[in-house]
Amino acid sequence: MIPRRHVVLLPIAALAAVPILPAIARGSKVPDVLPDHYDDPLGIGLEGWPYPAPVHFFNYVIDGQSARMAYMDIPPTSGARNLAVVLLHGKNFDSSYWEGPIKDLAGAGYRVIVPDQIGFNKSSKPGIAYSFDVLAEATINLLGSLQIREAIFLGHSTGGMLAVRIATAYPAYVAKLILEDPIGLVDYRRFIPPQTTETLLANERRQTVTTYRVFIKRFFPLLPAKEMEPFVEWRMRVALSSEYERFCKAAALTYQMIYREPVRDEYKDIKAKTLMIVGSADESAPLKAYAPPEMAAKLPSIPQAAPEAVKDIPGACLVVVDKAGHVPHLEMPDHFRASVLGFLAE
Repeated sequence: MIPRRHVVLLPIAALAAVPILPAIARGSKVPDVLPDHYDDPLGIGLEGWPYPAPVHFFNYVIDGQSARMAYMDIPPTSGARNLAVVLLHGKNFDSSYWEGPIKDLAGAGYRVIVPDQIGFNKSSKPGIAYSFDVLAEATINLLGSLQIREAIFLGHSTGGMLAVRIATAYPAYVAKLILEDPIGLVDYRRFIPPQTTETLLANERRQTVTTYRVFIKRFFPLLPAKEMEPFVEWRMRVALSSEYERFCKAAALTYQMIYREPVRDEYKDIKAKTLMIVGSADESAPLKAYAPPEMAAKLPSIPQAAPEAVKDIPGACLVVVDKAGHVPHLEMPDHFRASVLGFLAE
C-alpha cells in the first residue's frame, strides 16, 4: 500500500513483480531517413491509419449535429476481472499510442475501451463550442451503450482534464482514476493572455513537417526521432486533405476549451482513489508560446504543479518517472506498467 501523498520514483527492482509483455508495433513503417514532406493524403477522420484493434462508431447528436464517436473495445485476454478501463487520449495524439497499455491491461484481465473524443482523430469534427462537459457526456453515453456502468479511467494530457471532469460530474461511473501527465494543473489564464480562434487557427494552418517535428519533440526527451515520426506523418498527411480547414478549426476550438475551462479547482471534489503519474522532464504547457516571457517563466511545469494538485485529492498518490517527458507510457513503458498495474491491484 502506497502511503497518501507519497511521491514515488520507481526503481528498476520494483518492476520485477510485474510481468513484462512485448511491445506492439505502432503506426506505419517509418523509413530510416525521415522525409522532408509527405505526399499521400489522409482524411481528417484518419481513415486507413492503423489502430491496434478494430474501430467501431457510436452515433451521437451534439448541438443538433450528427457525429460519430470512434472507439476500440478490447476484451480481456486472460482472467477476466469484470471491470473496464477507459483510456482518454491527449490532444495531439492518435489512439494508436495506447497499444502498449491496451495489451498490458487486457493481459491483466481488464476490458479496455479506447474512445476518440468528438473533434479528434477518427471521430467527427463538428463545428461546435467544444467543452469538457460535452466530451464527458458523450463518453458516458458511449459507455452506457456498451452496458458499462462503472470503469477505471486513465486520462493522459488533455484526457487528464477530461478524466477530472468525468470524475467530478459522474462520480458513480469512476471506480478508480489514473492521471498521466495531465494538463490543467494550473489555470492557464493566469499566465497566458486570451487568443482569438483565428489566431489559433492560423497557427494550425501553417504547420510544416519541420515545425511539427519540433513541436512533437518537446513531448519526448527520450524517444528516438523514428518513434515520434508517426505523430508527424498522420498530421502532415491530414494537411493534404480537402477537409483540412475543418480539422484545423476543431484543433483551434479544442485549444480554446482547454484555456477557457480550467479544472484545477475540481481536484478537491474527486472522490475516486487516484494515481497521478508524471514525467520529471515534462515541460509541456498548452499555448505557452503565447505567454509574455516574464509570465512564461513563472508558469509551473507539470512535475512542479503535480504535488500540490495531488494534495487536494484524498488518499491520492503521485509517481514521478525520472527523466521521462510528457508520455511516460511510451518513453518508460516498464515503469508505467508497474505503476498502473500495481495501483489497480491494491
